[in-house]
Amino acid sequence: MTEPARILVVGGGYVGMYTALRLQRKLKAGLKSGAVEITVVTPEPYMTYQPFLPEAAAGNISPRHVVVPLRRVLDKCRIVIGSADRIDHAQRTATVTTLASPEDGTGAVRLTYDELVIAPGSVSRTLPVPGLADYAIGFKTVEEAIGLRNHVIEQMDIASSTRDPAIRDAALTFVFVGGGYAGVEALAELEDMARYTARYYHNVKPADLKWILVEASDKILPEVGAEMGRYAIRELRARNIDVRLETRLDTCENRVAVLSDGSRFPTRTVVWTAGVKPAPILAATDLPRNERGRLVCTADLRVEGVAHAWAAGDAAAVPDLTSQEKGKECAPNAQHAVRQAKVLAGNIAAALAGTPLKEYRHTYAGSVASLGLHKGVAHVYGRKLKGYPAWFMHRAYHLSRVPTFNRKARVLAEWALAGLFKREIVSLGSLEHPRAEFEIAAGGGPPAKGPAPQEN
Repeated sequence: MTEPARILVVGGGYVGMYTALRLQRKLKAGLKSGAVEITVVTPEPYMTYQPFLPEAAAGNISPRHVVVPLRRVLDKCRIVIGSADRIDHAQRTATVTTLASPEDGTGAVRLTYDELVIAPGSVSRTLPVPGLADYAIGFKTVEEAIGLRNHVIEQMDIASSTRDPAIRDAALTFVFVGGGYAGVEALAELEDMARYTARYYHNVKPADLKWILVEASDKILPEVGAEMGRYAIRELRARNIDVRLETRLDTCENRVAVLSDGSRFPTRTVVWTAGVKPAPILAATDLPRNERGRLVCTADLRVEGVAHAWAAGDAAAVPDLTSQEKGKECAPNAQHAVRQAKVLAGNIAAALAGTPLKEYRHTYAGSVASLGLHKGVAHVYGRKLKGYPAWFMHRAYHLSRVPTFNRKARVLAEWALAGLFKREIVSLGSLEHPRAEFEIAAGGGPPAKGPAPQEN
């Protein structure tokens, strides 16, 4: 008997899930006969559809509907929940720390493979800003999105209850750093939600809430073009959102956000969305990387100069064959990631069959962005839209892209119900501390919350 072809996929995000899903279909016969094995190593048992995080934070979509369970979708693959700590491609081995590793005391697991797909995505790119690690929150995961929603409503509860004007002002001040998709859409959706929620407080009015967007460059949402970016700024400022361009966050120590223009804002909420960087696992491989830390790839999505290693998405520097600019690479966004995964899976199947590979080529179609309920901007195939049409296009596009019919139907149903009933305005912050009540009942006192908001 011959050994099966072992394919190891590192990462369960856009590229990891879509690649494994397509391989599962293309290699169906080999998987059934045992000639092929596909293993997916991922820190979480689900893929997060990140464009829906702002709507999940605003309560428009249930959190469980913005994630796709990998075990259900990749039912022919072996799913290993853990983190890849080291990849030695020369020896075709990956060292993985699983959830069981600390419990069983046997240490990390070594996985062997024949074909490697590196698709770990990216992580938040932070800067050495004093106080950032202690008080800020990111916006890349569903946990962060729901935690932020709970936190915003909790701050309104604090402001409504306190007699100290300084605490009230800090609780109702929300600072978002980063004017890209994540920052703008998260701020716009949460501001919408908080403005609606204020009607249920007897002493908190929408005008009492202070929202600040800090962007280091001279524009926001560069993907939708300069004209639509300027429209987005006007739309946000019309809602009394303070948009500060060419400004940086210098410090947020002691819960005071100090900006590079000298402004100081006592605040209990700092949201950091100022860019991403490649996942740390890339530095723990023997594969070639560029100056930005991404894997150097060829147009057919192989790691350059290395056999049996493939990459795509945020982890890969893939040449853009549609650009007239020499040396230009594909942008690390979802639009490229999903399409690269399709080509990547086809090329791996072709390599196993000994047939020619295809090069990845995709002309950027444009972008859409939501600015809250019924508001948005879009620049798609040269056409510019704003307001309700752009918002509708944003929803229609992402509904078509979210994986599985199950998720599409659930999201569509939630949108329909949201149009008939009022928003949910409940904070479920206690979900983050499920044992708190039991510990109090057992006489242990309330548990410490770590870096959670504290009274000034």
